[in-house]
Amino acid sequence: MGEISVSALLIRFLLGGAAVVVSALIARKLGEKAGGIFAAFPAVYLAALLTNGLDFSGGDLITHSILLSKGAIIGMSINILVAILAGFLLPKGWKRGLVNSMVCWLVVSMVVVFVTSH
Repeated sequence: MGEISVSALLIRFLLGGAAVVVSALIARKLGEKAGGIFAAFPAVYLAALLTNGLDFSGGDLITHSILLSKGAIIGMSINILVAILAGFLLPKGWKRGLVNSMVCWLVVSMVVVFVTSH
């Protein structure tokens, strides 16, 4: 695997940040539920997939895109799990629920990284 270029990272940062700004604006205009739906848009994944072409070519591009997609599926699955958990924890106190949800996300993510890398 090769290195990721600064221009690809910058494009990913800008597209991901733009998606966050757009979802925040939609939330203000249309309400929190509509903003939440747009916040789930996988902008960073799509930006990463699109910018793979800047750093890889041929077989490396295909291999890297498959690895990126597998990681995105695992990451999105963890996010869905933690969102469901947060739905139960936040009504009991948002500060404690947020901290517990983030700790759960961190622990689950570390376990998945450990299991998949060994």
